[in-house]
Amino acid sequence: MGRPYRGGTATWSFGGSLTPVVKYLLIANVGAFVVQLLYPPFTDWFRLDPSQVLGSLYVWQLVTYMFLHGGLFHLLINMLILFMFGGEMERLWGTPFFLRYYFTTGIGAGLFALVAGYPVIGASGAIYGLLVAFAMYFPNRVVYMNVFFIFFFPIQAKYFVIIMGLISFLSSLGGASGVSHLAHLGGLVVGYLYLRWGSVRSGWGTGKETGGGFIQDSYRRWRMKRLRKRFEQYYDKRGGSGGPTIH
Repeated sequence: MGRPYRGGTATWSFGGSLTPVVKYLLIANVGAFVVQLLYPPFTDWFRLDPSQVLGSLYVWQLVTYMFLHGGLFHLLINMLILFMFGGEMERLWGTPFFLRYYFTTGIGAGLFALVAGYPVIGASGAIYGLLVAFAMYFPNRVVYMNVFFIFFFPIQAKYFVIIMGLISFLSSLGGASGVSHLAHLGGLVVGYLYLRWGSVRSGWGTGKETGGGFIQDSYRRWRMKRLRKRFEQYYDKRGGSGGPTIH
């Protein structure tokens, strides 16, 4: 994953220090939004359009759509969540892995959105990926959930993400509503699968990394088993089979 990032000088009252990838993602998203306002065709070129991705192989749209937004409120919400949760995960994982995870969940969410069949913009898929990551590493951390934009109430991160996932799933069954709930659900699913079975470090709920995920651990066990078998065969050939077993 790389060395955890511990630097940063811009300290805020929430979200911690402004980490490198989070900082540049914020700048890139705000910059792209300004271009959208000044030159509207920019959105049509770089949004995720299933007809163009599948029909004309405009595969770069699976990345570029994450930097476009449908309005100022859409942008502010996504960037606020990116700042609050992204910085925490980048400091924990390190910059290289955080960057890889962010784009993996964003692209994965885009693949889910292709099923919907209509154009999609926004970083929400990757943002939902960050939310599920935060809940897996800090399940009991208290966050504040907004209800009908009226009041906030405290809830543990694990329950917050479960609720958000259920909302996205049920909303995706209702068809198009101006919000790509299928992309949100995709970000959650891809993020969970990547952290559960992908090339990551475990240690969820402890705030600690414990060196190696499922794939790495399985490979190490297989290697140790092979080495032990070779050693036993060599030991038998040398006439040592009658001696004590070494553990």
